[in-house]
Amino acid sequence: MRIIAGQFRGRRLLPPATTATRPVTDRVKQSTFDILAPLLPEARVYDCFAGTGSMGLECLSRGAAHVTFFEADRSAAKLLRQNIDTLGVAGRSTVVGGDLFRWFDETPPPPAPAPAADVIFLDPPYRFLRDQPADLARWAAAVTAGHLGPGGVVVFRHDATDALPLPPLTLADVRTYGSMKVEFLRHPPPAG
Repeated sequence: MRIIAGQFRGRRLLPPATTATRPVTDRVKQSTFDILAPLLPEARVYDCFAGTGSMGLECLSRGAAHVTFFEADRSAAKLLRQNIDTLGVAGRSTVVGGDLFRWFDETPPPPAPAPAADVIFLDPPYRFLRDQPADLARWAAAVTAGHLGPGGVVVFRHDATDALPLPPLTLADVRTYGSMKVEFLRHPPPAG
């Protein structure tokens, strides 16, 4: 695992110590970030199910202002914190442990004009998606109620065989890589 572009290009990251997380390949990461590039300078990012932080740290390398990492697995979160410290980005990072869905249920969105997230990565375990679709729907409702800024993007990685709409988010783009699908979901900007 490594950072592929930006300030920390080529820097190696500690990989997950277990199979609890699925690191993204450089090919998929490059394609994803080619699409996201215009959104990243000074962006606020949420990296949900962050693992050891590959996607969020790539955002910081490319100029994001701040990343909030969500990771419940203690061993992955420990490695994530080490990766943050190694890159020297602790001042631009927050790590949230525990239940992601509970955090979104209990944490109100930032009051306007405080910045909401511009980009949110959502990469839950595939088995979770099949077992708990109601949690995903509840999460999408919380996100669009103020955690994702108008015009913001959710990057949703899941098994290509799963059809998982997340209203009120709308599909803007989709890429399939073998058995994996990456959907780019937009939060529609306000009318007018």
